Amino acid sequence: MDGFRKFILGGGLVPTAVAFVMGTAFAAVVTAFVTIIGDIIAKFAGNKNGLANWAPDGIHIGAFIIAFVGFLIVGAVVYFFIVVPYTKSKERFFPDPEPGATTEDLLTEIRDLLAARQGQA
Repeated sequence: MDGFRKFILGGGLVPTAVAFVMGTAFAAVVTAFVTIIGDIIAKFAGNKNGLANWAPDGIHIGAFIIAFVGFLIVGAVVYFFIVVPYTKSKERFFPDPEPGATTEDLLTEIRDLLAARQGQA
């Protein structure tokens, strides 16, 4: 039981579940928004059935266009509202360390200092 409690409370399960629920809700909003955009495009094109039902010569290309526009909207939102702010805050609060000596260089220096010290004793 103790291991299960650690898994639930310490494994990042709750933030992942919240992200999943929010992502699902966001997908519903994007789907509705894309449907509105598709209907507007269809009205300008003279199609009264909506873009999702558009199938010239029996090829249902309208559903693909709707899905593609939805993908572009989700990608733009994720990039501009999650990736860009995350990257900027990461650079601000956790800057890359200054290039300097590597662990191997430091160990070599310590070895040389110890060898010099043993040679003097």
